[in-house]
Amino acid sequence: MNLSGKNKDKSADGEFGAHNQIAKGTEIQGDIKTDGVLRIDGSLDGSIDSTGKLVVGPSGRVEGTIVCNSANISGEVKGKITVKEQLTLQASAKLHGEVITGKLQIEPGAVFSGSCSMGGIVKDLSQNDKKRVAEKSA
Repeated sequence: MNLSGKNKDKSADGEFGAHNQIAKGTEIQGDIKTDGVLRIDGSLDGSIDSTGKLVVGPSGRVEGTIVCNSANISGEVKGKITVKEQLTLQASAKLHGEVITGKLQIEPGAVFSGSCSMGGIVKDLSQNDKKRVAEKSA
């Protein structure tokens, strides 16, 4: 599924392109690819591939793989999420899974269970940890 929308509002078109929305009460099974902002207030079982920003509203639920430039989560996400810039978990957010991001902001009250890799330092540590494990088992 390729979502695209046309909106003349500068705040919606901004640096990320068109604004796309999955409304509350809408359920989608499938994959979404977009260059614009995507807001989910409904439910999605599938993957999201976006060069823009992802917003999961308080009533939003996503189960699957997410790749995006930046994300603001207020609802529930289960799966692997890769965010190039900043991932923000609002107080009402529930995130269960693997996170790879440049920056992570978690508000008090948010629920996060899983693993997180952040920035280049984490990659270096992970590679060093792998070497240590290999040395110990050899």
